[in-house]
Amino acid sequence: MARYTGFFIVAVPNDHLRQSLIEILESCNLDIIYDTGDSVMARELRSQVSLPKRVTAEVLIKQNTSSDSEVRINFVIKNEELPFQTNNHCRQMFELVSDSIINNRNWQLLESMAL
Repeated sequence: MARYTGFFIVAVPNDHLRQSLIEILESCNLDIIYDTGDSVMARELRSQVSLPKRVTAEVLIKQNTSSDSEVRINFVIKNEELPFQTNNHCRQMFELVSDSIINNRNWQLLESMAL
């Protein structure tokens, strides 16, 4: 099972966060399947790849208690594919989502880390 984890701290108005995050996931060909106030789950569209390569994204949103506009976004991109190659489909999707978060115009990136 391939699994990649990242986190970002962004400065964003509270009313723009969830919509911007959903737009990012949808722009990466991920369909929102679960959405609460502090978490979002999305899955890659069926027609894109075979079932074992189909990616699921889990995103946790944590508001910083010391700042109203600072938010931590933790996310995991995973699938059932065995990562025999370093440039596998799951890794490519992880890079796509990460780049989309980093380059989003609706917030200011304060910190990021990918594992």
